[in-house]
Amino acid sequence: MSKITFIGAGSTVFAKNVLGDCMFVPALAGFEFALFDIDEQRLKDSENMLNNLKNNYNSNITIKSYSDRKEALREAKYVINAIQVGGYKPSTVIDFEIPKKYGLQQTIADTTGIGGIFRALRTIPVMLDFAKDIEEVCPDALFLNYTNPMAALTGAMLRYTNVKTIGLCHSVQICTEHLFRDLEMDHEGIEERIAGINHMAWLLEVKRDGKDLYPEIKRRAKEKQKTKHDDMVRYELMDKFGYYITESSEHNAEYHPYFIKKNYPELIEKFNIPLDEYPRRCVSQIERWETMREEMVNNSQLTHTRSHEYGSRIIEAMETNVPFKFGGNLLNTGRLISNLPENAVVEVPCVVDRNGIMPTYIGNLPEQLAALNRTNINTQLLTIEAAITGKRAHVYQAAMLDPHTSAELSMDDIIAMCDELIEAHGEMLPQFVNNKVEV
Repeated sequence: MSKITFIGAGSTVFAKNVLGDCMFVPALAGFEFALFDIDEQRLKDSENMLNNLKNNYNSNITIKSYSDRKEALREAKYVINAIQVGGYKPSTVIDFEIPKKYGLQQTIADTTGIGGIFRALRTIPVMLDFAKDIEEVCPDALFLNYTNPMAALTGAMLRYTNVKTIGLCHSVQICTEHLFRDLEMDHEGIEERIAGINHMAWLLEVKRDGKDLYPEIKRRAKEKQKTKHDDMVRYELMDKFGYYITESSEHNAEYHPYFIKKNYPELIEKFNIPLDEYPRRCVSQIERWETMREEMVNNSQLTHTRSHEYGSRIIEAMETNVPFKFGGNLLNTGRLISNLPENAVVEVPCVVDRNGIMPTYIGNLPEQLAALNRTNINTQLLTIEAAITGKRAHVYQAAMLDPHTSAELSMDDIIAMCDELIEAHGEMLPQFVNNKVEV
């Protein structure tokens, strides 16, 4: 029996999306869906939810929960990763509250910036432990990483393990659809070309019947900026740098040094920036879970519609040999994007079939876009160095190279803040607690 293993299966809603999608793939008949999570109750919830779907759709798959991670992984053909190390409490709260003491405000804090750095430092060692198990019990498995910060985690797996890894996000496939809907334009029949890095990939071309649609997009965007809306940061970046970016405005507000600035507090209102957005979402999701639990876990009539997530379609392409095109995150080996570093993780169009994943060569990005990408890549690479070496100096350097952090704080304050974050996270970051600073 072939096996798909889902690590972090207690993420019930996401497990429904990805594994629910897999139930609609005839080629996966007879597969085992192996579920693993450190939260036994949430693991049981997801098992019950998936069994509801299985029964309703007469799906010929087996669903099994595991308390032993290595056994869950044994002989897996595909491994899906959707973990969050440290959870909302204590880790997310720490990532927001300590920087706030230093005057550093954030919106999402899961990709770059000080919150993204510390999320990566907590998560990379855990994923390297996964890799040891995978190399032992399912060395040929494809590891589909959905966990943020995408570039740093995927880069660590690809550079420091032998696990075949692809990073998957959903910002690419919804980018132009949301843009066109927002600007009241027809999305049907467009041709697009998107590349860059995760959460900061660029809509390089958008056409219909050979006609460039960017002039009309920019005209409408300028008009829309005259009134308040939810995508003002991205429209401002497009106006100043020439291209639309894949990830949302609340994310991009903290990827750049231009928007969240204590000396320009009026920018928060001007660009409608939702500070502390991620903690609010976490609290809301926690409050809604019991209602959602009743609707999903205890609902014998539960239904599912195949989502826009890439996971099931990649697996389907590998099982059927019918190619599928998607936006994937992988190393910039061979300079897929020529003016970005080769050891960076880039997000480029890929094609997958039974031969595996084949990325597309992009060439040079427009120089201003590559320059913006490099500002985030610098921090990603130093964060990986910190996680691998355990040197506090690299933690400090990663933070000092972050565009938002360095624009707001002095070097001394950055170091003090990092030290306080390391102490607060404690056992989540054991490699740093007793390490002296070395450059």
